[in-house]
Amino acid sequence: MGASVIQEQRDLIVNTIKNITRGDWKVLVVDEAAKKIIDNVVKEDDILNENIANIERIEERRDMNPEMDAIYILSPQPHIVDCLMADFERRRYKKSFLVWTALLDPQMRRRIDSSNQAQQQLAGFETLSIDYFPRESHLITFRDPWSFPILFHPDCNGYVRDHMQLLAQKITGICVSLGEYPKVRYYRPRNPTHEASVLCSHLARFVQEELDAYAQWNKDFPPPAARPQGVLLITDRSMDLVAPLIHEFTYQAMAHDLLPIKEGDKVLYKTVVTEGDGDQQEKEMEIGEKDRIWVENRHRHMKDTIEKLMSDFKKFIDDNPHFANSEGDATSLNAIKDMLAGLPQFQEMKEAYSLHLNMAQECMNIFQRNKLPDIASVEQSLGTGLDEDFRKPKNLADQLVRLLDDEDIPQSDRLRLILLYIMYREGVIMDDVQRLLAHASLPPQDVEVATNLELLGARTTKTLKDPKPATQPLFPRKTAPTADDEEYALSRFEPTLQTVLEEISKGTLDQTLFPYTKPPLDNSEDLAAAQQQTSLRSAKPTWARNRNAAAENKQRIIVLMAGGATYSEARACYDVSTAQGKDIFLATSHMVTPSMFIRQVSDLSAPRKQLNLPIERPPQKAPEYLFLRNDPKPQPPPQPMGMPGGPGARRGPGMGLPAGAPLPPPQSPAPPTAGMANLSVNGQNGGAEDWPAPVLDKKGKLEKKDKHKEDKKDKHKDGEKKKRGFFGSKKDKS
Repeated sequence: MGASVIQEQRDLIVNTIKNITRGDWKVLVVDEAAKKIIDNVVKEDDILNENIANIERIEERRDMNPEMDAIYILSPQPHIVDCLMADFERRRYKKSFLVWTALLDPQMRRRIDSSNQAQQQLAGFETLSIDYFPRESHLITFRDPWSFPILFHPDCNGYVRDHMQLLAQKITGICVSLGEYPKVRYYRPRNPTHEASVLCSHLARFVQEELDAYAQWNKDFPPPAARPQGVLLITDRSMDLVAPLIHEFTYQAMAHDLLPIKEGDKVLYKTVVTEGDGDQQEKEMEIGEKDRIWVENRHRHMKDTIEKLMSDFKKFIDDNPHFANSEGDATSLNAIKDMLAGLPQFQEMKEAYSLHLNMAQECMNIFQRNKLPDIASVEQSLGTGLDEDFRKPKNLADQLVRLLDDEDIPQSDRLRLILLYIMYREGVIMDDVQRLLAHASLPPQDVEVATNLELLGARTTKTLKDPKPATQPLFPRKTAPTADDEEYALSRFEPTLQTVLEEISKGTLDQTLFPYTKPPLDNSEDLAAAQQQTSLRSAKPTWARNRNAAAENKQRIIVLMAGGATYSEARACYDVSTAQGKDIFLATSHMVTPSMFIRQVSDLSAPRKQLNLPIERPPQKAPEYLFLRNDPKPQPPPQPMGMPGGPGARRGPGMGLPAGAPLPPPQSPAPPTAGMANLSVNGQNGGAEDWPAPVLDKKGKLEKKDKHKEDKKDKHKDGEKKKRGFFGSKKDKS
């Protein structure tokens, strides 16, 4: 589907390294944060293949290497600049090429510019703006769940401006990576009641300023392209408070909601991947873009996912009949799992299918055990405001109370139902909120979750005679025929973002709700872009047309969801991309599951000190050992030479050979320049033991070099060069 932000960032990193090395060997130095960015999209071997002799961490002890140039890819943090300055002071490397993952603070830049040692060693300085983590081809996160409390917690107002500036730099980096100088639009809610309602307008202004500044200093931006100008849509979590609470039954969203999936540098799920008689292995499996089964099925409804998994496996059995169990069948998940246990020859395929069959089976077990069909039926009416027949729902309160009384329904789902009901009613009196919580056997403090939703613009409480008029929905409710299948009837709700993207793709998005930072001179521009896209999609291919032309000509829409995005919203981006012929990218601080959303909303009333915000933690410091001078210890004087094998025997190459015999090629072809620098007359810093033995002829004189032999030896040495052991001898640790 069009461009991949994973590939774009990978190419940017690899090409930057390649343009600096230019065939010469160099060391790559990274810090912890930069390494996470690089490891997310680039394999280590791909970096080493670009003439990188070694990859080192700037915070760790490293060898002195004053004969080799270094490429630094660093995050612009104060303690990392301290580490860098320590390297310059020690002259750890010969020349240094600095590459920053984001803009360096001017004060830190001046510190480098004013250092004579730094200027003597600097060979290059550039900023890549890659401070983000592509998670999927069209999904980007900043791995920053603390963004939510900073933006919405009342006591974090002092941090909001700097945080929005940081978000603006990150989203600008994404636009630059994609080669887009987009029109910027932002969400402006109608009749807002919450303080954070101005968040998107301020953030949009910051982003516009960053984009304009980048374009001013980079005259070749944006690069020429045949596609229409892109659109950057800035919104925040308050635009849709139902999506994080409602049960979604597509595979990815359902799995992250119901299963204990571990989120970190990688997305992991622990499961039994090998099953059979006495052969069970519990293993953490990675779920990501490399998993073809996951990518193909993650946005399918769970019903369709299971059918696809079973049909794919049945096809495999048909193609490989000698692996089939004659007594078994491939019509149930358990039967397929048993058959997989007998396929040791297809380990990778077996593990992948075992993973997803187990995940799908566990999701369906929870679906039945927790009575999710009954819950979802009420949730869909609360979320859409319409019942299965697309009419105004009746008796919702009675249905809600029956579910709250059911002991089989987990407390977390009861709280989600109560929150959805309160927002559906646009607020209830506080006594009723407390009664609902008591009816659901929930702790009284959960009332804070409901009241905290008001910080995001929801109306959750009201008085008996509330004069406030009913809130107008952002978009008219969709009326459609009744779903033919019950499973799909439980998936009627569509995230607000999906409707927004459909409207913007058609060029009909309301400009009062989503104004531009720079209003277009002609309001028909969006319609023209939509029509142009339609003509591109419907144009007949010709023999001269590039196969990728349609993908390259798709208009790109970049969405920034401040405060976290849901997996249903990520799916909506892919769905609208396919339906409307666009390339839609979703960027957000972090991915939100229902349990995380409730926890974060609950924390909005907690004291700020309890949030453990990274910005309030003690600043990191450069390790002390980077500033210590560990000069090499004096070596003992050289021992007198003796016979081979005797007490004074030399251990260098060629010892024990007949006089006049040619020396074998040394293990390391690098000249001993480090040894020459340390050589002294009294043998304190190096000595005769560091040098290979001279070759003598039969008369005890130095043997003359044979040019023909030397050429042969040189060729032989070239063949023995190793990529990673190419340079020099062991250096002093520091």
